[in-house]
Amino acid sequence: MFWLGSSIQIDAETDWPTYGNDPGGMRYSAESQIDRATVSRLKVAWSYRTGATDTPTPLIRKAAFEATPILVDGRLFLSTPFNHVIALEPASGTKLWEYDPGVNLDRNYSEVTSRGVSAWRDRQAKTAAPCRLRIFIGTLDARLIALDGETGKPCSDFGVNGAVDLNQDAATQTVWTGGYQVTSPPAIYRDLVIVGSSIADNWRVDTGRGIVRAFDARSGKLRWTWDPVPWAKDTNPRTGAGNAWAVFSVDAAYGLVYVPTGSAAPDYFGGIRRGDDKWANSVVALRASTGKFVWGFQVVHHDLWDYDVAAQPTLIDWKDGTPAIVINTKMGHVFVLNRLTGSPLRWRRNVET
Repeated sequence: MFWLGSSIQIDAETDWPTYGNDPGGMRYSAESQIDRATVSRLKVAWSYRTGATDTPTPLIRKAAFEATPILVDGRLFLSTPFNHVIALEPASGTKLWEYDPGVNLDRNYSEVTSRGVSAWRDRQAKTAAPCRLRIFIGTLDARLIALDGETGKPCSDFGVNGAVDLNQDAATQTVWTGGYQVTSPPAIYRDLVIVGSSIADNWRVDTGRGIVRAFDARSGKLRWTWDPVPWAKDTNPRTGAGNAWAVFSVDAAYGLVYVPTGSAAPDYFGGIRRGDDKWANSVVALRASTGKFVWGFQVVHHDLWDYDVAAQPTLIDWKDGTPAIVINTKMGHVFVLNRLTGSPLRWRRNVET
């Protein structure tokens, strides 16, 4: 259910174009109509039911509605736990279109959720061209799908009939076909769509690795791949994970994408995976255009507690103007780093003597 204030005039031209509003996850809006004096006057303007909980499937017990809608070009775009993509008219809540990717709900999946969709505008396309505005979603069954923002129809020039099969060359096991998924919205950098991977990592030793890949936003062609735990393929027995399942951040000015990663597998036993398990349990900066490793910061060495980095990294300017990144963790620790080098920043207070 979503609601907007009916007693306050909301600027219909104000967008919220990505999961965290800006690509760096600040979640800040300059709008000032809602404040301490006016918040008490908010009233429900409309509500919309997706119908996801009415789906007749045993997966409903695992389904979690975690999507953050985005607002682009006067349309509200969201996804359901079963990867239906819905476009709404934001002032009234009227459904404009809905796309069903046809996920097989008779199959078991490690996770049943979708944290949302991403939007990309093709600046080279003509104004009225189909798929000039593309809505991207990663699915429970590991597909990357591109939809026309106007109609909800698949973009036929992307992959095969609008979809890329992410299972291909995914460095993942095939014992459990529902153990490799995409549950967070892709990151967008120029003409690249960058996706992580959600790996079932606490059910066996020999599991997949949480690779990150970038695809051409127009054609769906693979542009680069990064493996967070390349050492994992050489362990005996083979381990894996290092999932990149959470939301990425992008710094367009410096051409970097920041990838939060999860624990190596198996989660709660480290006897097989000796060492500190880099780059699991980390935030890693990659060159967004090539996937080249720039720096990494590991928040837990040799994790035994499933301390994934679950929060989207937040990009800020430090008090002296230094470009910084804020990493929130499951341990309750907050790390602030120079986002160009990965070096920790120190807080200095003036103390009277």
